[in-house]
Amino acid sequence: MSRELNWAGNYAYRATQLHRPATIDELRAVVAGAPRIHTLGSRHSFNDIADAAELVSLDALDPAIEIDREAMTVTCGGATRYGDLAQTLEAAGLALHNMASLPHISVAGAISTATHGSGDALGNLATAVSAIELVTSSGDIIGVTRGHADFDGMVVGLGAIGVIYRLTLDLQPSYMVRQEVFEDLAWETLFDRFHEVFSSATSVSLFTDWGATINTTWLKSRILPDGEEPLRADLMGALAATKAHHPLASMAASSCTDQLGLVGPWSDRLPHFRMDAVPASGEEIQAEYMFAREHAVAALRALLEIADRIRPLLLISEVRSVAADTLWMSTAYGRDTVCVHFSFKPDVEAVTRFLPELEAALESFDVRPHWGKVFAATARELEPRYPRIADFKALAERLDPRGAFRSDFLERTVFG
Repeated sequence: MSRELNWAGNYAYRATQLHRPATIDELRAVVAGAPRIHTLGSRHSFNDIADAAELVSLDALDPAIEIDREAMTVTCGGATRYGDLAQTLEAAGLALHNMASLPHISVAGAISTATHGSGDALGNLATAVSAIELVTSSGDIIGVTRGHADFDGMVVGLGAIGVIYRLTLDLQPSYMVRQEVFEDLAWETLFDRFHEVFSSATSVSLFTDWGATINTTWLKSRILPDGEEPLRADLMGALAATKAHHPLASMAASSCTDQLGLVGPWSDRLPHFRMDAVPASGEEIQAEYMFAREHAVAALRALLEIADRIRPLLLISEVRSVAADTLWMSTAYGRDTVCVHFSFKPDVEAVTRFLPELEAALESFDVRPHWGKVFAATARELEPRYPRIADFKALAERLDPRGAFRSDFLERTVFG
């Protein structure tokens, strides 16, 4: 096969073969026959987490989206993109609890890496999973549901457990959301009123280039059945925007979901970007670090202290919140979490050199990097930050005794 690139073009997969099975039996045979294999999803990872000697894509399998209204669940194929799933659910009057900023990502890839949206009371996307079906390295099929002893270790599986080809997610009735954007929130206001800022809407995102103020603050508010409150003229001194914004000021807002307080369905407001548009330039390298909410102000202050080192490499940063969960390898395991995302310019060498300095600035805050984005930390640094990592490694070794899913990434960052 010719070398495949990820979405951003910063990583070329080293795999020599890409399988596209059309049936579950074909998938089982492919996995059982491969010495080393990994699932290739929507290619929105920025590191080698989705790489191996051989790759398997699930996009030729029937997505078979099945809604169970009595159980209030939906079951779909792992390669299903969130945007496609959301449109199907909204047409049926149903909804998910949360969405990531991009609706273009696959369900299995997103949950396997603990990908998230934002919201003080909202868990990451994996917390909606109530059942998974996967193919193990022996070609066997395993199904587990929430409550099973291994379930919390298998959902955010990092590709180490097996090929997740089908998932079941919790649903709720459809709801409406409005999105407002505010300009130039003062840093000291954020530091003094951090919890008030992040509780001011269902979902809150701060976009900043680490300058004198926070560039824009995006509020996504769920509209209750008894009506909506008047639009705010300001947010703690930050004035309401009078035009739509892209997170990156140099780009047009036409690819973004509607702002300016226009009410719309959850599927068209919770993501930052529209499903039918190119979400960003694509020419970027992403990193993201998660820490306990109690450290948020101190960690943000630490980053401002090295702003002069960040800004030459930066396109934009985003700050979000995620509720705690019980999934062993989730970046929000056991703690309400604040996430700081970096979209860097596509200079691989410069970003790679800078990551250790960036992580050193955050070292005292027990940070967990996003599994699907670039980071420098190795298994030695990460092991103390995941209380259930020994259980996870034991689970992976039990389900994959021949090590078919043990990739360079996993050896470097998990198994050590």
